[in-house]
Amino acid sequence: MDRIALITGGAQGIGRACAEALAEDGCRVVLADIKESVHDSAKALGGTGYVCDMGDPAAVAKLFDDMERDVGPASILVNNAGIAIAGDFLTMSEADFRRVLDVNLVGVFLATQRAATAMIDNGISGAVVNMSSINAQVAIPAIAGYCASKGGVMQLTKVASLALAPHGIRVNAVGPGSIDTEMMAAVNADPAAFDRAMSRTPLKRPGTAREIGDVVAFLASDKASYVTGETIYVDGGRLGLNYTV
Repeated sequence: MDRIALITGGAQGIGRACAEALAEDGCRVVLADIKESVHDSAKALGGTGYVCDMGDPAAVAKLFDDMERDVGPASILVNNAGIAIAGDFLTMSEADFRRVLDVNLVGVFLATQRAATAMIDNGISGAVVNMSSINAQVAIPAIAGYCASKGGVMQLTKVASLALAPHGIRVNAVGPGSIDTEMMAAVNADPAAFDRAMSRTPLKRPGTAREIGDVVAFLASDKASYVTGETIYVDGGRLGLNYTV
């Protein structure tokens, strides 16, 4: 029986790289994204694509209804969809703060809850991999909602791992550092900003989306069969750095 892997935010970047790695491991991939290009990305991998706003609970419910009708229940869920809205801490609107939490944290909760229910109902010992960030541990003042949401994802990963362990469902997270994706484009375009980021990265280079995808594929595989409740930071050594010179 094919393992069905649902990857949210799968149209491009880290999500697309996760889908590629899982497809290479023999999974049937299902991609969800707010962008219409999700259909082309899924088709290129021999999978199925759905347009979905992961910050909309009704849309999340419909995504799972449609996927389970068309393809079947997921045995792997990768909660990758995420957004960042920058702004001054003192003037950031409540609406912007809530929007980030809705996509990055509430959407992860709802998707995990729904996927796990289907796994249990179908006797699937599945795996959930959440996308956290080094910003679950460190912080940038201009992205308060993002940092708060990723810290929440780290804790939600632990909570879900405990709740779902009796059902044979493992839940882990990956915490990327500076990764060469669209989200890092502004840093890449500014030599001074790029140098500052690399000064805090002992390996002295950005990571690639595929380096994240490979860790996600590992956590979703039987090679990680005794790993649950963990966040693996893929950050070129950044969190271990005490000071820069």
